[in-house]
This record gives sequence, C-alpha cells and structure tokens, in this order.
Amino acid sequence: MFSVSTRWLDDAEMTAWVRLAAVLELLPGVLDSQLRRDAGLTHYEYYVMAMLSEAPKRTLRMTALAQRTNATLPRLSHVVKRLEDRGIVERFPCPEDARATNARLTAAGWKKIRATAPGHVETVRQHVVDVLTPEQIAQLADITGAILESVDPEGNLSAVYRR
Repeated sequence: MFSVSTRWLDDAEMTAWVRLAAVLELLPGVLDSQLRRDAGLTHYEYYVMAMLSEAPKRTLRMTALAQRTNATLPRLSHVVKRLEDRGIVERFPCPEDARATNARLTAAGWKKIRATAPGHVETVRQHVVDVLTPEQIAQLADITGAILESVDPEGNLSAVYRR
C-alpha cells in the first residue's frame, strides 16, 4: 500500500536515480569482462588481490580482508581457495592469534596483479575517468562519498581508499 506521505522522486531525482542504477548494473560487467578476458580473473578476485597487494607484507587476516571486500567469510574463503589453487594467494595461521587465519599474496600473485593492473586501469579510465572532466571527477568523489556515508556508516569500505 502506498503511503500518502511518500516522498516521490521528482523528474530530476528520478533521472539521477535511474542513471545511477544503470551504472551499478552495467559497470561491474564491463570490469569483469575485461579481467576475465585479459587475466582469467573475476572482478572480485582482482579486488581481493588488490586489497592484499596494498596491505603491509601483502598480508591480511581473513576477517579484515572480508571487511575490506564487503564479503562474508564463506564467500571470501571460497574465492581465496580458488586463488590458492592457482598459486596466487596462500593462507596460514595468524602468528598473533592462533584462532585466526591470514591470507597473503604470493610472489606469483604479486606478478599477476602487476601484469593485470594496467589493463584494468585502462578499462576504468575508458569507461569512467576519461569520460568526465576534472570538475566532474571531483563531483563524483563528493557524490560517492556522500552515498557511502549513508550506505556504509561504519566506514568499512569508504576508509579503504583515503589517500
């Protein structure tokens, strides 16, 4: 049942929302297709590797990695197992807490991400960065920051890239 007090979207808001929804639907497939074609990786596998590549000693606890990649531990464990089977990631007991498990990017994983990153960055540039003006890039950062504050109030993902 519709509420009389529902704040319906006006035309400008509807346009912005529908366009954002379209980007959210289409962009992951564009990124995933390039990574699958060029590197045999899914976008999520690449993201896991990227988070590990930027961590000290290319190592994170599985719980921290799950938080940084917005995954459940079972989903992350499944993906890390696939990457382990390919020699890209290794798991080992956390030296500080025997109950925890760490994931580390192997030398082969580091080589793989370094080889894969240029094509991924080019795809990001082609479909996002280069189609915007510098002013629009700044606006995009502000807009996505505001949305992240709403959907990620604890800052789990928004804190990842504060350079």
